[in-house]
Amino acid sequence: MTILIENLTFETIIGILDFERTSLQKVSIDCIINYHYNATEFINYADVSNLIEMTMHTQKFELVETALETLSVVLKKSFPLIDELTLTLRKPNILQNCTVGVQNNYCF
Repeated sequence: MTILIENLTFETIIGILDFERTSLQKVSIDCIINYHYNATEFINYADVSNLIEMTMHTQKFELVETALETLSVVLKKSFPLIDELTLTLRKPNILQNCTVGVQNNYCF
């Protein structure tokens, strides 16, 4: 089974530049979760979304790469059924002429 969470958007502190450490900025996260589904064991996508947002708010990451690495660990620990995870984190407003981001795939 595959869970898709697309365009989870909120504002948080993320980045290494001085203004990024003091001002909220918009981020967008996509999450693809593959897991073995059965009728008694499933992953609640609302819980996943809430955990992603809460982690981003509390950690206030400097690097987007570190954010993805931490999110992968937190999600696997909270949802052990996850077999494979793809995370994409975008910063749509940091550059004027494009959206930038990082993506990684994790196999457990």
